[in-house]
Amino acid sequence: MSDPLGLIRGGDGVVGRAAPNGNALPGVAQDKPGAGPSFRDVLMRNIEQVNELQKDATLAIEQLQTGERQDVEGVILATHKADLAFRALQSVRNRMMDALEEVKQMRV
Repeated sequence: MSDPLGLIRGGDGVVGRAAPNGNALPGVAQDKPGAGPSFRDVLMRNIEQVNELQKDATLAIEQLQTGERQDVEGVILATHKADLAFRALQSVRNRMMDALEEVKQMRV
C-alpha cells in the first residue's frame, strides 16, 4: 500500500527494513526480532480501518436512500462509528504534528 501521509518514510523510502538483496541499509534502523509491529504498520492499519468504516457508512446511507435497507438505527450507528474513528485518527495526527513542531523548535 502506498504511504498516504508521505511523512512516514525515511529519505530512502524505507523504514526499518532490509534492502531487497537482504543486506542492511545504511542509516536505517533495523527491526528487532520479536519487537512487534512498527509504528508505521500500526498507523497504516488504522488508516485502512477508518477508510473501511467510512466506506461502510457511505454504503449504508446509499442503501437507505435506495430502499434496500430499512434500519435507520443501523445507518446512524455506522455513520457515528465512522465519524468517531476519523476524529480519533485526526487527533493522533494532530498530536504527531504538535510533537514534530516541538522537535523542530529544539535547539541543538
